[in-house]
Order: sequence, then C-alpha cells, then structure tokens
Amino acid sequence: MPATLYRNPLTDILFEQSKEFVGLYHVERGWFTHVNSAGYRLLGYPSAQALYDEPTRTLRAQPLPPAEWAALRERVLREGSHEFEAEMRRQSGELFWARVELTSLVVEQQTYFLVRLTDTTPLHVAEHRLAESMDRFEAVVSHATIGIVMCNRAGEIVLANDKARDLFGYQSNALIHQHIEALVPEAVARYHEQLRESFNARPEMRAMGQNRDLLARRRDGSEFPVEVSLSYFRLEEELFVVAYVIDITFKKEAERELRAQHQRIARLNAELEQKVAERTHTLADTLRQLEQRTRELAQALAQEQELGELKTRFVAMASHEFRTPLTAVLTSVALLEKYAGPEQQDKRQRHYDRIRTSVMHLTDILEEFLSVGKMEEGRLEAHPTRLALAPLVHETVAEVDGLRKPGQRIVLQLPPLPSLWQDASLLRKVLVNLLSNALKYSHENTTVTVQATAREHSLRLVVQDQGMGIAREDQARLFQRFYRARNAANTPGTGLGLYIVAKYLELMGGTIALHSELNVGTTVTITLPYENHPAD
Repeated sequence: MPATLYRNPLTDILFEQSKEFVGLYHVERGWFTHVNSAGYRLLGYPSAQALYDEPTRTLRAQPLPPAEWAALRERVLREGSHEFEAEMRRQSGELFWARVELTSLVVEQQTYFLVRLTDTTPLHVAEHRLAESMDRFEAVVSHATIGIVMCNRAGEIVLANDKARDLFGYQSNALIHQHIEALVPEAVARYHEQLRESFNARPEMRAMGQNRDLLARRRDGSEFPVEVSLSYFRLEEELFVVAYVIDITFKKEAERELRAQHQRIARLNAELEQKVAERTHTLADTLRQLEQRTRELAQALAQEQELGELKTRFVAMASHEFRTPLTAVLTSVALLEKYAGPEQQDKRQRHYDRIRTSVMHLTDILEEFLSVGKMEEGRLEAHPTRLALAPLVHETVAEVDGLRKPGQRIVLQLPPLPSLWQDASLLRKVLVNLLSNALKYSHENTTVTVQATAREHSLRLVVQDQGMGIAREDQARLFQRFYRARNAANTPGTGLGLYIVAKYLELMGGTIALHSELNVGTTVTITLPYENHPAD
C-alpha cells in the first residue's frame, strides 16, 4: 500500500494526527485505499475497513453523473489540486456540508487523489441564521412606520428605509451615499458637522423628543419639524449611527391650536371668575339664610306631620277603644235596673263583672297613654330592687286570668332561678302586656307557655302562644307607636303595648326579640341582666 511504502513522520502527521478526514483515493479503482481514524469516525464508520467495504462507493449525498465525475477528475489531474463544497453522507444516512480538497499524486506509477474533508455544517448553520437575521432586519427596517437613516463616521448615508425616502422626498436609493447634512436645514448644516464630530467622539443613546424644535430638509428644500432619536453600533472598528425620524408637523399644529385654545379658555376663566366672585359674595349671605330657614321649616314640618299623624292615630284609636267599654258599661247599667229582685243576683253579678272589666280596660288604656307621655318627656325611670321571678310571674298570671277565653290555659316552666336586681313594677307591666297579647290574639282551647332559663349573667324569659301570628312584613314595625298588624285590625288594641314594652326593657338594660308565623303562633323572647344597676 502506498501509505505503508512511504510511511515516515510526515505521513504519520498527515494521516493519523490530523483531526479531519484524510484519505488516499485510487483513481483507477475508484475508491479509497487508506483513511485515517479521524476520517472514518467523521463519516460514522466503526473502522476504516467498514469504509473500504462501503457498497455504494461514494461519500456524496448525491453521486456525480459519470460526465461530471470525468470532468472533475481531469481538472484535478490537469491543475494538480481543486477545492469545492459538497453535501456529504455519513453511514447513518445523515447529511452534512464539507469542504473538499483534492490533490493528485502518483505513487509507483499509480494515480491517487489525496482527499481532505472539512465539516462546514456549523458554518452553513451560522450563514443560514445570519441570512434569516438579515431578512428579518431588512423586513423590520423596510416596513417601519418611522424613518430610519444609517450613516458612517464620515456622515455618509449607507442605509435608508422606505419611510425615510418618503419623508425627505427621495426616489429609490437616491439617499445612499448622500451626506447626512443634506437632510438638515442649510442654515445649520455647518454647525451640524460639528455636532456629528462631537457625537462620534463620545457616542451615546439619545431618546426621542429630547431635542426641542428640530427641523429637517426635504430634497426640494422645504423644511418640516421632526423628532429624532439616535443609537449607534460598531462593526469592524467602524462606527455607525442610526437616526430614527418622525414627522411631527401635525403634532406641532395641534400644539399651536391647543395653546390658542388654552389662552382663550384662560381669558374666559378670568372673566367668569370675576363674575362668580361678585355674585358669590352677594349670594353667600342669602344662601346661608335660606339654608337656615329650610332647616327650620323642615324640622317644623316634620314635627307638625308627626304630631298630626299621632293625633289622628290617637283620636281614631281612642274613639274606638273608649267606645267599646263605655258601651258595655251603659248596657250593663241599663240591664241592672231590670234585675232588682233577689232571685236575679247571679245576673246582676255578671253585669257587675262586665262593668268592672270595662273599667279596668279603660284604666289600662289611660295608663298606657300616661306611660307614653312620661317616656316622651324623659320622666320615667327604673327603680331596681332584689326580687324573685317565680312569685312575680304567678301574680301576673293571676292578674290576667280574667282575660282567658274558654279552654285557654297558661303553662309555666319556671326552674329554680337566682334573684334579680330589677324594677318589679316595670317587669310586671312587661309580662302583663305580653300575656294579654298572647291571650287576646289566640283562639279558644289554646295554650300560652311562659318559660324562664338562667344564662351567664342574664335571664331569658320566653312567652309563646298558638295564636293568629304576625305577617313578616309587619314584624319590623311592631315596636312603633300606634302600629298594629293588618290581621289584628278587628281586635281591640291601642298599638302602644309593644312600643311601651321595648321602652321598659331599654330602661332595665334588657332586649326583646319576636318571631312569628301566620296561623302558627308568636314567640317573644326578652333578655334581662341579673345585675342591671350595680351602682345601686
């Protein structure tokens, strides 16, 4: 083999020490007779012998037609060497680009090509990426909506996009190789050269709008206002400056119009402020007087309306509530005159009881009126004493016993409870009112339950009936003066009971809650502290 016959340190360096593909190609046989280890590894073969046994006997991605191979072979033999780039194939089928160097030599009267392959795939990838970047750069620059002009250190324009040519009135590439001073007004062109030299000496980024009232010059000599920002970069020791240009003609016109409008508005504001100041001074006192009169009238009107409403309610209620017991008294008195004999004592007693009940009812109504008056005037106070709840409840039940309808009963659930420090009179009136309502608004053969439980520092007292109940929309107003539920309109009452109860409980430091359902019943819960007046 030639590599064996002429083996020496130089051939060792050429073949085995090379990191690239190096092989001897026998021209007559049309294939390699010797390949270095770096070469067959580059092509993906496990050994040199595997490369020698390659059946296709070609390394190219696409084999050369015979005519082209003949022309290439003759050229290498004639010129002694030749270089070109070709797409090569590894044993796996993977393709890659390589630089091919062919050098002809003759060994023992046999013609060989010394073949050297250099993988240029990274270079092709870089070139492809560079081409893509250039395409993107050109697309961005060409289609930008602002003018872009690039010049070198000498001020010679090397790039201008379509928008820049439109702004300055140049056709095609007529801006290229022009000096940048051709785009500034003639009056400042020489001064601009000094500015350019200063920028070249100390280049820095300049944002849009930092320079005020800049003017640019079109090809026809006309001038127009612009905003310019500057950037720069260096390429192979050369400084390039990029100017981004915006025509602000419309902006300037808008600013002038805006300033004129501001001036007109300022004049109008000054005139208006003078007139307003004069009229404000005149109207200020009048306005204050009117506001004072309005407040006084509103307050008086509200009081008058409330008083009128209360009077109307009172007259309507009093005329109704007084008429019923008085009529009963008169009727009973007339009948008593007829029952003079001793054998009619039971009939007389029945009418005596009816007169007594009617008088008590009138007394209760008057007491309610007096209580409301005292509360309105702030003359009602609580006078707490130590008291036991059970006896007070039993006394109250006995007091309302005469109000029970046939079959009605009152059930007490009173466990042993601590004594209270409360006003016994006020608490009795609260219970009388609640029990009276429970009996009044319940039908015959129903039960009223009174339940008491002790909690931490407080007493919980519940009065529950099985009466007609109260509609949900009426429950929120039950504690107002003279207000009565709509389903109780035909039942005697003043509409003051729950209002007075709430006020009494407020004096005693307690609370009241009411839950009711129509045709099911009403549950009233009051909560009282055990020690409402510790100072006493």
